[in-house]
Amino acid sequence: MKIRVETFFTQPPNEVWQYLSDISSHVDWMHDAVSIEFSSEQRAGIGTSFVCSTAVGPLKTQDVMTITEWIPDQKMGVSHLGLVSGSGYFEITENGAGSKFLWDETLTFPWFFAGRLGEIVAKPILNRMWQKNLKALGDCLSKSQSPSTEGENT
Repeated sequence: MKIRVETFFTQPPNEVWQYLSDISSHVDWMHDAVSIEFSSEQRAGIGTSFVCSTAVGPLKTQDVMTITEWIPDQKMGVSHLGLVSGSGYFEITENGAGSKFLWDETLTFPWFFAGRLGEIVAKPILNRMWQKNLKALGDCLSKSQSPSTEGENT
């Protein structure tokens, strides 16, 4: 099953990357990601591995992931080795003063998730969820860019 979603952000690629490269922050904007626990010493770059507890409705799984590609300000690739296997990537490209953000995944469901039939049913659900995730990522990016009012006199 292939899923590809994209959006545009007002922030330039380096600012999107600065937020995206903090893998532990992905639970802040991925509605299906419940928690992330690192299984490697490193927290960034190729070879970083972690377990992402994932929930989509009543279906829950432990998604074992490893970063396979890491090009600062441009691309982060990942392999999935849990019950749902496959690979994917985030790609950031310059778009005027902002960024185009692409999320591309190729996933395979196990037979007990109804295999290919489960993929057909899940694809529109995951597509909608990941579109919402990208909206949430945009909200997080906007908040991280908001000037702080702490300590200002009003």
